[in-house]
Amino acid sequence: MNSYFAVTSPGLEPFTAQELRRLNLSPLHEESGGVLFKGSLADLYRANLHLRTASRILARLGNYFHASTSAELRQRLARLPWERFLGPGQPVHLRVTCHRSRLYHSGQVARAVSVALEQRLGAVTPVIEAGGDRDQPPQLVVLRLAEDICTVSVDSSGIHLHKRGYRQAVARAPLRETLAAGLLMASGWDQASPLLDPFCGSGTIPIEAACMALGILPGANRRFAFMDWPGYDDTLFQTLREQKPAVPVRSLGIFASDRDAGAIEMARANARRAGVLDAIEFKCQAVSSITPSKKSGWVVTNPPYGPRLGEGKDLRNLYAQFGNVLRLKCPGWNLAVLSSHLALLGQMQVGFDTSLKLTHGGLRVMLGKGQVPEN
Repeated sequence: MNSYFAVTSPGLEPFTAQELRRLNLSPLHEESGGVLFKGSLADLYRANLHLRTASRILARLGNYFHASTSAELRQRLARLPWERFLGPGQPVHLRVTCHRSRLYHSGQVARAVSVALEQRLGAVTPVIEAGGDRDQPPQLVVLRLAEDICTVSVDSSGIHLHKRGYRQAVARAPLRETLAAGLLMASGWDQASPLLDPFCGSGTIPIEAACMALGILPGANRRFAFMDWPGYDDTLFQTLREQKPAVPVRSLGIFASDRDAGAIEMARANARRAGVLDAIEFKCQAVSSITPSKKSGWVVTNPPYGPRLGEGKDLRNLYAQFGNVLRLKCPGWNLAVLSSHLALLGQMQVGFDTSLKLTHGGLRVMLGKGQVPEN
């Protein structure tokens, strides 16, 4: 069994662990920024294909060995089985972090990695930057030194896992697909009851909801870094990609709206690329015009807030109106609202649980979860 680490945005770790358990991959340990688990090569492929809340999957190459000098680090690194992941001369991108270690200069550590790779693989390994709009970036190697203890990982995902391939058009302040999936999981949506997003923007929340309900794999239509590994098994991967969960054909009852006509046009285009356009009812309308189904369900949404759309903009009236509309039209519905300010959520006059803290676009935010009061 190999050790893997599912990297997540802070706050999403419990939901990634939940996803791993659904795949029968028992998480060993949750920590800030990810979840450690063990598995086979097939399990690594499955994690990349199935996980909706993870940013990338790292394969542990070297676990928790001591290195306090450059010579010691080179020797330790040269003993690692790099040939499992790299061919001779294959370019790599290094991500080095040093914390309270005698080896504190990232450039010094990077040089040690480069020398060790040449020793182990028998050829000079170019170390290049990962910037630019590459279809597939160079192989990422992550090295972390903390108090002279080193952990080395190799990225199996390539481009960030939130890039499902469908979102080519985005409205202002777009929500990452991984975060949208996390919001849906955190809300408790049962994938059968009606779902409403009245601030849908470019459609990420309703599209992720439809993909979840229909069993569409988030990684089904993209490349992964592990496809360039020497031991890549394409037959195994293609077999796993075709193993989709059996989902009954039914009306999903997913409703999405926004007052911005351009955003709705983008959302429809994204939903079409994702293969779920027929599963979502899009409307261009203000919040006050929503017409939810008679059957109770969930409102999961990402309304405007704070510096996300400009400093100093007073959004209190919008939130107060939103709360009024929900009490009038969605009494008893479950509610999950992403926001950066507790005061804005307070305008809605809903008893929110705001214990879940997340990060969106570098901004610390919270998910307000509650139930719309019944008049």
